[in-house]
Amino acid sequence: MRAQFVLSEIGVGLRRNLTMTFAVIVSVALSLALFGGSLLMSDQVNTMKGYWYDKVNVSVFLCNKSDAESDPNCAKGAVTEDQKKEIQTDLKKMAVVDTVTYESQDEAYKHYKQQFGDSPLASSLTPDQMQESYRIKLKDPEKYQVIATAFDGRDGVQSVQDQKGILDNLFGLLNGMNWAARMVMALMLVVALMLIVNTVRVSAFSRRRETGIMRLVGASGFYIQAPFIAEAAVAGLIGGGVACGFLVVARYFIIDHGLALSQKLNLINFIGWDAVLTKLPLILATSLLMPALAAFFALRKYLKV
Repeated sequence: MRAQFVLSEIGVGLRRNLTMTFAVIVSVALSLALFGGSLLMSDQVNTMKGYWYDKVNVSVFLCNKSDAESDPNCAKGAVTEDQKKEIQTDLKKMAVVDTVTYESQDEAYKHYKQQFGDSPLASSLTPDQMQESYRIKLKDPEKYQVIATAFDGRDGVQSVQDQKGILDNLFGLLNGMNWAARMVMALMLVVALMLIVNTVRVSAFSRRRETGIMRLVGASGFYIQAPFIAEAAVAGLIGGGVACGFLVVARYFIIDHGLALSQKLNLINFIGWDAVLTKLPLILATSLLMPALAAFFALRKYLKV
């Protein structure tokens, strides 16, 4: 009987404050969709880091004849055969190095033509203007500085470059976007909590006569508060369900179909459905507990029961 009464009061409260209930649902849905999106964005960045950092190389570029005339690092002339052998031997001895691959001037010229063949500069370049280099794959991409310290400024070495630096800029941008989404999510969450508290107070005020009678007949504080807390929880849970729907639809249309980024951007390793599905229970639990707790603390002060 008591459960039936609580359920009937929930229905009455939701219908009586339909506009505010709708506002709570929308704000909770948007805030939790942003929350889930920020979690998925973090997973995507971590997935891309694991994928690309495993493929980045450190390049040790060697001096050629052109560099000897224009680059201070190559003031002692083009790299000699003995210097190349010594550099390669020292690289292979280093504990942080996984593999070492030599790229000749002809190979560098061929790769340049493949990547930048349409560039006006490509027609004026010759193989002897390209740089020989050693491409080093590290066991730990974070250990780039070890290679730079050992070979930067060495005779025959023009420069040491790390592809990880380029990726760090990209990941920095993605992380910045992720934090911006989290700030918007936090703002929406505050708005949702304010709406929940206000909705609960309006609902309690409109039923103050009933709650007064219940206090007089000895009803417990929890029994009086239960319908109001449940109303907030139900509205929040509906919003959480909508947020989960947003995430599933976004993953389906943006990555798999519609925009189909997984087919158009083959170089990006996108997160799978498992990452999305593992976030849904967290979103639903948050959508249920957050409004319920907000309503509970609001009622403790407002109803004074």
